[in-house]
Amino acid sequence: MLTSTSAFAAERQPVDISVRGITEFHIGRDERMFGPLEFVGGLEMTGSSRDFGALSAFRFIHAGSDFIGVTDTGFWYFGSIARMAQGRPFAIFNFTMQQMVDEAGKPIDKKWDVDAEGLDVKDGIATVGFERKHRIAQFKIDAAGMKAPFKLLDFLVPVRELRQNRGFETVTRAPAEGPLKGALVVVSEKSLDKDGNIYAAIIEGPGKGIFTVRRKGEFDITDGAFLPNGDLLLLERSFSMASGVKMRLRRIAGAEIAKGKVADGSVLLEADMAYQIDNMEGMDVWRRDDGKLIVSLVSDDNHSILQRNLYLEFILHED
Repeated sequence: MLTSTSAFAAERQPVDISVRGITEFHIGRDERMFGPLEFVGGLEMTGSSRDFGALSAFRFIHAGSDFIGVTDTGFWYFGSIARMAQGRPFAIFNFTMQQMVDEAGKPIDKKWDVDAEGLDVKDGIATVGFERKHRIAQFKIDAAGMKAPFKLLDFLVPVRELRQNRGFETVTRAPAEGPLKGALVVVSEKSLDKDGNIYAAIIEGPGKGIFTVRRKGEFDITDGAFLPNGDLLLLERSFSMASGVKMRLRRIAGAEIAKGKVADGSVLLEADMAYQIDNMEGMDVWRRDDGKLIVSLVSDDNHSILQRNLYLEFILHED
């Protein structure tokens, strides 16, 4: 058990976010449908603080509006999305950032210690996956000042099997009514077993145990979220100097996610540099007021002038 005894925390800084609207996903074309996904709109974001960027994961606290996220440089971020009447995002407001802190309440400056990559949110608790110094940690959510973690979870996968910079990028919770009974599931980016499959685990509940995800091509897993029916949607990314960056969405049937199994699924979307993508790293799935199921994606710019911070939104048609 970890506790924070400090009465102070790292300073929370407001950040002004400027945006450029994205109305076409396929650059120069006005098509809306990409398989079962319908493009809603997106934003290219820049921030007034040099700390803004490196957005590695996020989850909505209130569906489609207030959100919390983590960066792989060791910051928490909070904000809200403003929308047009038809639901298209058009602005980011109330955005703040705060450096992660140790048990004494002091900011942690070593990236090795705070390379946050995955995030789940439930009942005021943020569960975060860290790589390099591999761990799954839980924090009480407090937008006024985040403290140190209060608990570390057993992630089951032997630490020796986790690659230094290819650890847990996905931390997500299964539906409570499904066979996994709301259990937390973690998936690594590219920590491979002897057969070349990606290590993952159900870390609590009746189905607790290690499983793997079949690796397809040169794509690595950067995030995931469960759909209401218990299927797992995975966000994947590849990069090469020859072809640049690509992204992919793959759907894993809920029945495939079980101890000892090698899970695999169908590709819903694949996009390259002809589309409005970048280094896509974060994802959430949520239900809009009109009942539509929405997939939201964010990119990590690695604090590079050659990359962008993007927010993209799609309707996932369920029929």
